[in-house]
Amino acid sequence: MRRKDREVTVSEEIRQVLEACKVCRIGMLDHGKPYIVPMNMGYDYDEKTLTIYFHCAREGRKLELLRENAQVAFEMDKEIALVEGDTPCQYSFRYASIMGTGKAEIVEDELEKADALAKIMKHQTGRDFDVFAENPKMARAVAIIKVSAAEYSCKRSD
Repeated sequence: MRRKDREVTVSEEIRQVLEACKVCRIGMLDHGKPYIVPMNMGYDYDEKTLTIYFHCAREGRKLELLRENAQVAFEMDKEIALVEGDTPCQYSFRYASIMGTGKAEIVEDELEKADALAKIMKHQTGRDFDVFAENPKMARAVAIIKVSAAEYSCKRSD
């Protein structure tokens, strides 16, 4: 990271950024060309490990591409606000973001899918949903993409 003064390394601050980000952009390759999709997400995070969960239709372009190449990049951001200046060079933005790379896998295990869906719903709504474990049909209706971050960084400009 070039701007070390903007790097966030404190685990609780990284968690705060994760909590505020509701959409994550996942980038993959489509026959040598970049393909980026914004998706709602849920996550697991401890001080070293970041795992991001997405849900989508059980078939389609994303899943085809991930089956061909599971390597992905991701980006999420929050607090985007313009900082005005008197001249063009004085303008800036306030933000916090997390970027990284990792490996995606399509989750097949029903219990893991139910757990991932519960994490996505908890992150998006703030509510706990046990319905996925109780009603496996709901989990079977969607595909779950699990991205295990190989590396990531968090950055903030206040």
